[in-house]
Formats: sequence, C-alpha cells, structure tokens
Amino acid sequence: MKELAYLNKYFYKYKWSLIPGVIFVVISNYFGILPAKVIREAFDLVKENINLYRLYEGFERQDLVYRVFGSSLLFFGGVVLVLALLRGFFLFMMRQTIILTSRYIEYDLKNEIYQHYQILDLAFFRRNNTGDLMNRVTEDVNRVRSYLGPALMYSINTATLSIMIIYSMYRVNPTLATYALLPIPVLSIIILYVNKKINVRSERIQRQLSKLSTFVQETFSGIRVVKTYNREENKMAVFNDESTKYRDVSLSLVRVQAVFFPLIVLLIGFSTVLTVYVGGLEVAKGKITAGNIAEFIMYVNQLTFPAMSLAWVTSLIQRAAASQKRINEFLKTEPEIEEGKKEYTISGNIEVRDVSFTYPETGIKALDSVSFSIKAGESLAIIGKTGSGKSTLANVLMRMYDVDEGSILYDNVPIESFTFKSLRDQMGFVPQDIFLFSETIANNIAFGEDELDMEKVEQAAKSAAVYKNIMDFDKGFETFVGERGVTLSGGQKQRVSIARAIIKKPGILIFDDCLSAVDTKTEEEILSNLGKEMKNRTSIFIAHRISTIKNSDKILVMADGKIVEEGSHEELIEKGGEYYKLFLKQQLEGAEETV
Repeated sequence: MKELAYLNKYFYKYKWSLIPGVIFVVISNYFGILPAKVIREAFDLVKENINLYRLYEGFERQDLVYRVFGSSLLFFGGVVLVLALLRGFFLFMMRQTIILTSRYIEYDLKNEIYQHYQILDLAFFRRNNTGDLMNRVTEDVNRVRSYLGPALMYSINTATLSIMIIYSMYRVNPTLATYALLPIPVLSIIILYVNKKINVRSERIQRQLSKLSTFVQETFSGIRVVKTYNREENKMAVFNDESTKYRDVSLSLVRVQAVFFPLIVLLIGFSTVLTVYVGGLEVAKGKITAGNIAEFIMYVNQLTFPAMSLAWVTSLIQRAAASQKRINEFLKTEPEIEEGKKEYTISGNIEVRDVSFTYPETGIKALDSVSFSIKAGESLAIIGKTGSGKSTLANVLMRMYDVDEGSILYDNVPIESFTFKSLRDQMGFVPQDIFLFSETIANNIAFGEDELDMEKVEQAAKSAAVYKNIMDFDKGFETFVGERGVTLSGGQKQRVSIARAIIKKPGILIFDDCLSAVDTKTEEEILSNLGKEMKNRTSIFIAHRISTIKNSDKILVMADGKIVEEGSHEELIEKGGEYYKLFLKQQLEGAEETV
C-alpha cells in the first residue's frame, strides 16, 4: 500500500464527496442485514402458527389463526421488499458519490502525469520510449482508478458488512457464531499468500503491455519503411510473439484467480454446514430457536459477498499498486536541468566558451572545448560531417541539455539564469527531424502563437516559399497534414517547419540542416526571404551544403565535436583546408548532376 499512499492527497481533496459515500455504505448495509432478522421472526411465526393451527383443529378459531397467519406473512414479505428498496436506493447513492469521485481523481492524476512529462528534459524522453510513456498515463491510470472507485467502495462495503454481520451473529449466539466463522483464519492466510502472487503477475502484465504498446506505436509511425522493405510478415510475427507473451502473463494471473474464487465458495459452504449442524445442537439445548438457524444461514450467505469481493478487491488493489509504482517512478523523476529565474530580452549576442558535452546514455562525447562568439544581427553557419556535433550544439544553445564543461552566455548573461519560457520564446528553431502535428497546415504554422492570425500565417508561408504549394491543395491552409505530416513531401514539411519558426519573429533563429530536401532554386528563394526576415536578428545555419551558408558572416567547420576551421566563405577558401576540400567536392558533384 506504500505506493498507493501517493493518492492520499486526492482523498483529502475530495473528502466531502467520499465521506457521504461512506455514510451511504453504512446505511445500505444496515438495511442489508435487517431482512435476516425479519426472516427469523417470520420463521418462528410459521413454526408457532403451525402448532397453533393444529391445536385448534375442528374449532372455528382455526380459520382466524389461518387469516392472521396469512396477513402476518404478507406483512413480513412487504417489510423485506421495503428494506430491499431502501438498500437499493442507498447503494445507488453510494455509487454516485464514490465512483464519480474516482473519475474526478482519474482526471486529476492524468493531468498531473501529463504536466509532469512536460517539465522533464529531453534526456528523459531519450531514455524512455513513447509506448511506455503512453501506457503509464492511460492503462496504468485506469488500473489505479479501479482502486479509487470499485476497490475502495467494495473494501468499505465489505468491512462494514462483515462487522455488522459478525456483531449480529455473536449477539444471537457466541458458540454458533464462532463455529460459523471458523474458516475465516484459513481464508486470511490464503488471501495473504495469493496477494503476493497477484502483485508479481500484475507487474509482469504491465511491463509486457508497455512493450506491446511501444512495438505497435513504432510500427505504425514507421509504416512507410515497413512497407518499403516488405517487412509486414516479419512485423506480424514479432507482434504475434509479443502478444503471446502478454497472453501468457495474463493467463498466469487468471489461473491464480481461478483457484482463489472457488476456494472461497468452498470455505463459505463449509461454514454453512457447520452452522446447520451446530445450530441444530443449540436448538436441541433450547438456547436458540429454529428461526435463529435460518437467520445465521442468511448471515453466512451474506458473508459470501464480502469474501468473494475481498478476493476481487485484493486483485484490483494489487494490480493498482503495481501500476501506481510504475507511475510513481516517473512522477518522482526530477528534471536534470534546473530552470533559471531570470526573464530578459535578448538582443542577440551569443558567446560560447570552452563547451564540452557527453551524452549520458551512450557515453559519446559530442562537443569538445567548443568556443565562438556571434554579435547581434550577424549570421553564423556551422558545417561538418555527420556526427561532428552540429545538432548537439543547437540543442545546448536552447538548453535542451546542460553542458558538462564551459559556459554559454546571451548578452553576457549565463544561459542557466534564464527561465525556459523566456529563453525559448525568443528563439525560433527548425529541427533536422521535422515533426508536424495531425492538424491543419495553418495550425501547424501558428503552433508557437497564442492565437491564429491568418495574415501572419500566410506571410510566413510566403517567406518559407511554401505558399504556392499550400494553395494548390483543395482546402489550402485548412488541409490536414496527417500524422507526423505524412501527407506532405519532405521539402514541403521542411518549409512548413521554417514558416512555423519565423512567424514568431524571434530574436535568434536556428536552422538545423532544414533545407536538405529542397531544390537549389527553392533554397535560394528561401534564403533570400530569410535575409529580409532576419535583418537585425541573429541567425545560425547548420547545413551540409555550402550553397546554404556561403553568405553567412561567419562559418564554423566542425569535426569530432571540435571547431577545426573558422572564418568567412572567402577566408576559408583561401586557407585551402577542410572547408575548401568540401567546397571542391560539392562543386564536382554539382557538375556531374548537371551533366
């Protein structure tokens, strides 16, 4: 229960909804045990009236006894019916309070998890796959809700009903009550043993479900690649294997429950036999009446529900505990990057001093003593081979990661001093791996804006040289792009992403190799437009093609996480180093393509 203790704050929050629910539980159970007392009176009345009826055989009073007997039974039947209706009403009120409250807590818990996901840094999402993240906020929360609603409700109901029944039994006859409750210690030992089994199996189920969810999510996200390489059958085989594992771990839990429930019924049946036997002996001694035996049998049968629900509730609680443990693992995860407190308008001066960074997951050193500076309004270009550290540099400039050594300053203010919102609101970023949401093109472009302004959206699309493409669609800017922008070409996605970045009018704009999928003519148009958009603003271009960056004020050439050359296009050509070799190579490739 220590994992589920995390939810106590929600019980306190909704205490005024839960307290009436508990009261309704008590009242409904009170009306639930009263019929046993009514049946006892009715049973004794039947026995007495039968004897009385026989006593007056042949006399006129026999008819009177018969009529009184009949109306008395009708009265007792009416009382039982009224008690059942009253119990049903309070059961309804019980569900309306406790179950409804569980839905509110489920809503709050999902929001809490989702909000916590938002504050975690990029490294967390690199360590954990999407399927597992989704499973914890959906399937695991659903399991926890079963504890908050049905399990809690039936636990209170079971405890209350059991206490009332046991009290009533001992009040009638302690000897008979003791024998009737004899199987309970055995039942307790069985439940304690089964609890452990259920908990272990529940954790296995949730882990396997996360793996299955992750596999499905990855398959559908990469469906183009799957179809291109004709790997449908292979994926089906893997899915079948993972599903089989999930089925097996689920069945292992079902097998435990399948033994548990019949065993409880057997113990309750044994208790009924003891009640009838010992009750008969007590009647012979004159300590109780035959009606008391009927009353006890009803009590024992009523204990069947608490015993059965105890098994079911135990299963729900154990599975909820396993799920809450998984949820707590993420909720207790703190972001590795501590947010600053300063809100400051950046003019655009950037200084990077001896920055080094190693990815903790892989141990790969992506940046090694990198230093450079750029003045406000200037353009900086970064070029280098794949894996040279270009994209990592872009990420640390936006503080997606904290550097291991060195410092980054904006207008001589350390990057650690800024709030995330203050820093990133003033930056526009076009990533290498383009991501578009399953929304309209207009909403994708205006993603960073608080409200949709079509005039600004259209202007951004024109600057990104994608306006004509958008207008060629039947619905124009209202066209849905599909999941991850699947309905657009690579070049169109890149240009929509560029439009999304420049609509913010950021003080600093970072392009991470975002023109690789467009042709040379479109690239020149975009760069020309960006020149106007980024006038008096700082821009950083990360690219593989020299044509993209040759007009930049400063160019950095990177290799193995280090800056190996630095200067303008003309200066680097004159040096005849790595940049010059790359320039000649790309010129040769361009000439071959022309031929």
